[in-house]
Amino acid sequence: MLTKTSRLANLLSNLDQKDGRTIGRLGDSITLSSHFQPIYSLSHARVVGHEALLRARHVDGHVIPPPEVFKACRDLSELSWCDSLSRVVHLSNYVADLPSAQWLFLNVHPDTSQALFGRENPTYVQEVLDHFQITGGKVVIEVLESAVLDVEELKSSTEVLRAHGCLIAIDDFGAGHSNFDRVWNLKPDIVKLDRSLVERAALDPRSRRIVIQMVSLLHECGAMVLMEGVETLDEALLAMEADADMVQGYYFGRPQLAMMPDGHAPESLTSLYTGLSQRRKDEAKAQRLQLSPYLNAIGNTGVLLSAGRPIEEACRGFMELASTELCYVLNSEGYQISRPLWAQDRNGGGHLAYEPMSDTEGGCWARRPYFRRAVEAPGKVQVTAPYRTLHGKHTCVTVSYAFYHQQGAERELRVVCGDLIWG
Repeated sequence: MLTKTSRLANLLSNLDQKDGRTIGRLGDSITLSSHFQPIYSLSHARVVGHEALLRARHVDGHVIPPPEVFKACRDLSELSWCDSLSRVVHLSNYVADLPSAQWLFLNVHPDTSQALFGRENPTYVQEVLDHFQITGGKVVIEVLESAVLDVEELKSSTEVLRAHGCLIAIDDFGAGHSNFDRVWNLKPDIVKLDRSLVERAALDPRSRRIVIQMVSLLHECGAMVLMEGVETLDEALLAMEADADMVQGYYFGRPQLAMMPDGHAPESLTSLYTGLSQRRKDEAKAQRLQLSPYLNAIGNTGVLLSAGRPIEEACRGFMELASTELCYVLNSEGYQISRPLWAQDRNGGGHLAYEPMSDTEGGCWARRPYFRRAVEAPGKVQVTAPYRTLHGKHTCVTVSYAFYHQQGAERELRVVCGDLIWG
């Protein structure tokens, strides 16, 4: 059994130099080397760190995928050795360049990290930091929380790392069995959103809204958010729109032997703000054109209702529009005082599975944005962001208009609302 000190010494004895870079020897047939992929801050518009990525090669010259290297380990002890050697190689190459204001992101294998960094081995981390003459604050340890069954052990090992100043990142969040419960328990400094989430959200408006809300919730949990695997302009603009803190991916920089110097910013990064501004203008224009008939129609409905016309007559123009789903009227306290008028082909709310939710007369919608905004600005049409409707498995947008209804000597504020099927 290696002592803590002899473990690091033995790891270092398996290092060599080749072409000015450090490589590790894994047995007599495999060498391990480092590539670094830059990580950029969207707000600072410059590089803030690099993720160290393992490259393995057989003595006959062929490349070995990193997962195959670890899979070939015969037992947990050998796996732990291989995993530790890869990080020592990365650290050796990092300190050779040693950028002054950049993090080094290091992956740890979930099957070995808890024993290596756990409470039973509290001095190893400091020995490594002391040897390479860096502080823990330079290092971000990436953990695959979905691969770990014992959350308490994982939490214990991350606390040891934090005690030495290291930052903790949850990797591949959104893949596998990732969940917010572990985010709340582990309290990571950084959460890396998986490539699969980013790719899907860039193509699907509904998924995009979900990812934007996910980023917001992760911020509420106290974590910075890094979108990884960004490969296209659409995915980069998604990161901007979602308010991600950092980005990583081929669109900004591929893994390479040398790290980017402090302050580096590729043109693909610096041009994003212009691209986001133009996209927002284009989307706002398209939305205005799409919504314009509905905004005009709901406003006209409110004018007719204020003149005393019956709801069936007042809503007729609005109900004839293609995406209209239903129309209804609320009183000044947000209670629905009319039966819902459904578009002819969606009479009763559509799918029978949602029949219990289709009769909304008497319901109270005072908490809804379309009611609150309308009563704050009578005579001005309001429109909501898309949201999940209660009476079908789809997304809707609600337009609303507050008007005054005269009944005898009483003058009451009312709100007419219309739901549109959206997306």
